[in-house]
Amino acid sequence: MSVSRFRLSKKLVFLFWKYPIAFFTVKWLILTALVGILVGSASALFLVCLDWATHYRETHLWIVALLPLAGLMIGGMYHYFGKELEAGNNLLLENINRPFKIISLKMAPFVLIGTIATHLFGGSAGREGTALQIGGSISDQFTRILGLRPRDRRLILIAGIAAGFGSVFGTPLAGGVFGLEVFLIGSIRYDALLPAFAAATFADMTTRAWQVGHTHYHIPEIPDLSIPNIGYAIIAGIAFGAASKSFSSLTHAIGGFFKRYISFPPFRPLIGGALVSAAVFALGSTRYIGLGIPVILESFQMQIPPYDFLLKIIFTAVTLGAAFKGGEVTPLFFIGATLGNALSYFIPLPVGLLAGMGFVAVFAGAANTPLACVLMGMELFGSECGVYIALACIVAYFFSGHSGIYGSQQIGQAKHLVYARSTGQKLSATRIRSRN
Repeated sequence: MSVSRFRLSKKLVFLFWKYPIAFFTVKWLILTALVGILVGSASALFLVCLDWATHYRETHLWIVALLPLAGLMIGGMYHYFGKELEAGNNLLLENINRPFKIISLKMAPFVLIGTIATHLFGGSAGREGTALQIGGSISDQFTRILGLRPRDRRLILIAGIAAGFGSVFGTPLAGGVFGLEVFLIGSIRYDALLPAFAAATFADMTTRAWQVGHTHYHIPEIPDLSIPNIGYAIIAGIAFGAASKSFSSLTHAIGGFFKRYISFPPFRPLIGGALVSAAVFALGSTRYIGLGIPVILESFQMQIPPYDFLLKIIFTAVTLGAAFKGGEVTPLFFIGATLGNALSYFIPLPVGLLAGMGFVAVFAGAANTPLACVLMGMELFGSECGVYIALACIVAYFFSGHSGIYGSQQIGQAKHLVYARSTGQKLSATRIRSRN
C-alpha cells in the first residue's frame, strides 16, 4: 500500500470514529443498496410470474379443478421440506422482536413457488406475504455473511421487509413506513428510518429498471372538505374497521378449524382447495379468486354488486386459512374497494373516493399500519384525497381493535386505555384470551 493510500485510509478511520453518524450512513446505504437490488430483482421476477399465472388461469379455466391437488403439493412441500418456514410473515416479525435463528434462504423459493401455484390454480390470495418473505429471507443472509449483531440484524430484517413491500406495490414511501410500523403496534423504531426508506427506494428503482409495471388507480372526483363530508368519512372508516376485524377473525377461525380437525397438514389445503374450486364452478365466475385487480378497477368507476366484498372475504379466508400461500393485502384492497363501492349506495360521497378510502383503510385496520396506508393512498391516488384517506385509515385502525392478520405483532402501545393490559403481548395472545 502506498503512503498516500495509507494516509487516506487512516483519515477515513479517524473520521468514522469521530463522526459515527457518517459511518452509520455509509454502512447502511451500501447494505440497503445490495438488499434493494436483490429484493427488487426478485420482486420483478415474482410479478412477471404472477402475471403469467393469472393470464394462464383466466384463459384455461379447467385448471381451477386442480386446485385441491395444488394444495396437496404446497402442503406436502412445506410439511416435508420446510416446516420451520410455515409461520411465514409471523416468523419475520418474531425475529425482529426477539432475534434468534437466521431465516433460511429457502423461504424465498418456497413461498414463490407456493404463491404462483396458488394463483395459477385459482386460490384467492395476494402477493404482499410473498414479497415480505422474499425480502426478509434475502436480507437476513447478510447477518451470516457479515456477522451482524442482533441490533443490526433487526435493522436489516426491517430493511428487507420494506424493500419487499415497496417494490411489489410500487410505493417506496409506504414500504419504508410499513417496515417500521408492522412489527410493533403503536410504536416506531426511529433508528431504522434510514435502512427502511433506503431499502424500499432502491428496491422500487430496481423493479422499475427491470421494466415491470404496477397497476395505476385513479379517483375521478374529490369533493371539497366540509363538516358533513368529514362525518361521512368517519362513518365509512368505522365500516372499514369492522370489515378488517371480520376478515382477520374469520381467517384465524378457519385456520384453527383446519388445524383442529385435520391432523395431517397437507390435507388442509387439499380440502380447502376443493371447497374453493367447487364454489368457483358453482358460481360460474372467477371474479373472487386470484388478485381481483379487474374488480378493484371497476369499483373506482361504477357501482358494482354490493355483496362482492363479502364473497371475497369468504374465498380468501378459506384459501389462506387452509394454508395456501400468498398474502392478504391485495385481497384486502379488493374487500376495501368493493365495500367502499357498496357504501356509496348509502353515503353521499363519490364512488371512486369511497373505493379508494376502503382500498387502504381495510388494510390499515387488518395490518395495524395506519401511517403506511395513509402514505400508500397518497402515492397511489394523489395528495388531493389525503385528508379523506387519513380519516378512513385512522378510524379503521382504532375500530379494528386488537385484531389483525399478523398474530406475532407485538403491542407496543395499546390503541385505547381499556386495552392497556395488553401492552407488550402478541396479538395472538390477546385473541386467545378474548375467546376464554
